[in-house]
Amino acid sequence: MADLTPTPERPGLHVSKPSPSAPATASAVCHCGASATGKGDDQVKALVEGYTANHGPAHNRR
Repeated sequence: MADLTPTPERPGLHVSKPSPSAPATASAVCHCGASATGKGDDQVKALVEGYTANHGPAHNRR
């Protein structure tokens, strides 16, 4: 499988949760230069909500 981790050259959001009992992990890189990582379901949920509201596709809504 290809590496799906976002980079400045390939911005985006990647979330992983290998099993229902494992903690979720996430990483995000925006084309504006912002980046973040999260571990645990609560941190990952907050990261996804923040990225969706303020980065990535949100830049096209401004």
